[in-house]
Amino acid sequence: MSETSPRAEAPETGQSKALLKAGALQNAILNSANFSIIATDDKGIIQLFNVGAEFMLGYRADEVINRVRPSDMHDPMEVRARAMALSLELDTPIAPGFEALAFKASRGIEDIYELTYICKDGSRFPAIVSITALRDDYGDLIGYLLIGTDNSVRKRVEQQLNEAVAAAEKANRAKTDFISSMSHELRTPLNAILGFAQLVESGTPEPTPTQKRSIDQILKAGWYLLELINEILDLALIESGMLSLSGEPVALTEVLAECRAMVEQQAQQRGIGMVFARLELPRYVRADRTRLKQVLINLLFNAIKYNQPGGHVTVACTLRPPGAVRISVRDTGPGLEPAQLAQLFQPFNRLGQESGGEEGTGIGLVVTQRLVHLMGGEIGVDSTPGVGSVFWVEMALTEAPQAVVLGDALPTDAPRPEAHPGTPRHTLLYVEDNPANLELVEQIVARRTDMRLLGAADASLGIEFARVYQPEVILMDINLPGISGIDAMKILRADPVTAHIPVIALSANAVPRDIQRGLDAGFFNYLTKPIKVNQLMDALDAALRVAETTSGPAAHQEPA
Repeated sequence: MSETSPRAEAPETGQSKALLKAGALQNAILNSANFSIIATDDKGIIQLFNVGAEFMLGYRADEVINRVRPSDMHDPMEVRARAMALSLELDTPIAPGFEALAFKASRGIEDIYELTYICKDGSRFPAIVSITALRDDYGDLIGYLLIGTDNSVRKRVEQQLNEAVAAAEKANRAKTDFISSMSHELRTPLNAILGFAQLVESGTPEPTPTQKRSIDQILKAGWYLLELINEILDLALIESGMLSLSGEPVALTEVLAECRAMVEQQAQQRGIGMVFARLELPRYVRADRTRLKQVLINLLFNAIKYNQPGGHVTVACTLRPPGAVRISVRDTGPGLEPAQLAQLFQPFNRLGQESGGEEGTGIGLVVTQRLVHLMGGEIGVDSTPGVGSVFWVEMALTEAPQAVVLGDALPTDAPRPEAHPGTPRHTLLYVEDNPANLELVEQIVARRTDMRLLGAADASLGIEFARVYQPEVILMDINLPGISGIDAMKILRADPVTAHIPVIALSANAVPRDIQRGLDAGFFNYLTKPIKVNQLMDALDAALRVAETTSGPAAHQEPA
């Protein structure tokens, strides 16, 4: 009598269950409507077309098996473009069609494509298709497997995101253009206010003490308003991503010396002592030189402004491994509470100082923080109420530049020699449509015995005057009626009669990209309004030195 052993049946039963499970999984995959599975023979003719492929493409399996290739259901332009791209990539001639799509797969490289499927009814939808080569046990190619998924939802979300980004960029550009335009409009009247105030302040006879106090208030308010305009413009450019910064080796010793020279007078007026630590070795950081100075000057001005009478400001530099340096600005002011520290870098938040005696907008530190981050640095603050605050900036160290060229520029406050009697006077042509601006420059130039001014109210007249009178230097406004200042400058450059004359832009367009555009266009220099009298004089002297080395083709003619 034989007995059946349960131990003998167990492996067979377990194997059967595994086979049934594997078969169920294969069946579920082949019959899934969520993705298409298409298999071809080695010639690329469809041999398997699953339920998902039927659902997505609208064909029945018997309509395509042994009849068509997968590429017959793809956008032919995309297939052709893919073939050309592969041909260039691999430097191999590739025939268009399914051969192009299967080319990498046949070499054992799985490829994934974004393709457009064309359905039986002519409709289209984007798909992601993966192609894999199929081989037998001997390694011979027997076909290809294509697994595809509908990519419509992702494409739709991607399109919506792109549209949202484009709308945001358009809004940012509109905001920046608006602020740039407002900056120009505000600078134009400020030019007259600050320019004439500077003339009265330094005029003859000297103003009375009462007049001097009034003039000081006008200049103080005007320069503060200009600072506010600049800060708002900087913040708008940063937020819109349109602020361009250079990354170059900047010598810390030089930058700190320049910053000290710019703030020392204010510190002396307030009785604030200043200590700048000396660097034992030359150190260079990678930064935008102009913007790094802006950052440090802002921190120094704040340390002076919010200090206590008789206090002091200490600037120190310490190495921060690996490869960074920390520039610290320590003051002996009232310090900040933890709640104030948490709000420190919020726009227009003055931490309760609105009713205090110090002017401010709450923008400067925000701009400072964002400039530091754009230059790849870090900024922070440590503060103790009743003791003071330490604002610090960390920047990456870098190697010294290969060559340092020292300029031979004269100091800006160097006295200008009077012209000797009988010395011919230079002619300065100023092309400007604003009468107040023209009068201001006329009064500035009238203080120089070596120059005379010739005015033109538009670019066309200015070009004609330049050709006839051959001035040594031309001052050119940018926003002129009719022909713009940039176009007028290009006309002067293209004319052999006027090409040698240095042209200085004098404009209320003060956005960095406008300044760079002007310099790239060929202006000898680019000055922004409001006019700083000494800066204008320096620019004229530099242009006259250039004019002396060049000679025009025509003799000078006295203006009528």
